Amino acid sequence: MAKKKTVIYECQHCGEQSTKWLGKCPSCGGWDSFVELTVQQQEILKQTAKVTNEKSKAISITQIEQDNITRFSTSNDEFDLVLGGGVVPGSLTLIGGSPGVGKSTLLLKVAGNIAKSGKKVLYVSAEESAGQIKIRANRLDANEENLFLLSEISLEAINDELLRDDYEVAIIDSIQTIYSDNLTSAPGSVSQVREITFELMRKAKESQIAMFIIGHITKDGAIAGPRVLEHMVDTVLYFEGEISHELRMLRGFKNRFGSTSEIGIFEMTQSGLQSAKDINKKFFTKSKNQSGSCLTVAIEGSRALILEVQALVSESYLPNPKRSATGFDTNRLNMLLALLEKKLDLPLNQYDVFINISGGMKVKESSCDLAVIAAIISSFRNRPISKESVFIGEVSLTGEIKNVHGMENRLKEASSQGIKKAIISQKPKNKIDLKVFAVDEVSKMIELF
Repeated sequence: MAKKKTVIYECQHCGEQSTKWLGKCPSCGGWDSFVELTVQQQEILKQTAKVTNEKSKAISITQIEQDNITRFSTSNDEFDLVLGGGVVPGSLTLIGGSPGVGKSTLLLKVAGNIAKSGKKVLYVSAEESAGQIKIRANRLDANEENLFLLSEISLEAINDELLRDDYEVAIIDSIQTIYSDNLTSAPGSVSQVREITFELMRKAKESQIAMFIIGHITKDGAIAGPRVLEHMVDTVLYFEGEISHELRMLRGFKNRFGSTSEIGIFEMTQSGLQSAKDINKKFFTKSKNQSGSCLTVAIEGSRALILEVQALVSESYLPNPKRSATGFDTNRLNMLLALLEKKLDLPLNQYDVFINISGGMKVKESSCDLAVIAAIISSFRNRPISKESVFIGEVSLTGEIKNVHGMENRLKEASSQGIKKAIISQKPKNKIDLKVFAVDEVSKMIELF
């Protein structure tokens, strides 16, 4: 009796699989996105699963020899910081970001820096011609003898070029535009992206070539394609930043060779993306004191950054006043406003409240709670706050001000930037060259205004 054919349907938006056709994807909500996989596509799927879920015999950890990871620098301090100290040979790094944020510009500059050190680098562009890349290379000062350009969209042609010479670094721009002749689906589809990433991973591990692949992102900000991509690669980096702002941030989402807490900060100049120098001066200015503006210190990775928190409180004529936050969590803003109404009897339910973190930064930690409250009260009462003061602390639902991690590093950074006064929950153990005011409740902070 003939074996029954296995039928698999796959969503072309997110990679969700089903044994029957579905009109709407239960994972991403896409309509009419399920297509039936061919026998060849199912075979590639099995090979990928075998690599990602390969079974092996367990051995004692005392018998395992530790891998000695060697790195080489990209001559870009911020990029090396996010990678964990440099590039690891044989690693596969996925870099995602919105269109126009500067992914290609950054990697072309990095390719030029690595080529300058004597290593052979292959830059594969499936979206631009070699002549277009040459124009950008002239602007970035990336014209190096060891940097080779290839304008190609075929995976097989790219593999042939990698075999033709002893390349040590390869950059693929972008993974969604490359296609394999072994599959009939269109470039950018889930099957194509999975197959190409699988082949590039195998090539990187076999030849010890450091691979960088650029990936587009979806409307939700995630890298387009199946989630298996993020499991296959060694490092996942996200390039963030507003096109209208000069600053860009490279964040680590996954890193098998280093920490994911570090961020790289770059500045867009006429000569391309450069490592931001004197970064603390980019996020605040010591102009005249104004109501609704105060300073805080946030920790990003291993560095402390002084940020300016701006608040605008204006009388509202709507039944539901507006609450808007740029760079700060809106839900946390609503919580802080409810706390001010409860503890300080401020009638903020009759006012529109807007919060902005200057410089395009996005604050994800709770250490800025105290600064947000101070800025709101300052705007509400129209009382300026000195630009020589910083507010650092997490505020609980009971109105208690709690201490945050890395307080000494924050205070040292504030002192180095000319800050004279700090309002925190408790005084530090070590002596700091600035005046510290310890406040344990929000109600007591009003006395400082």
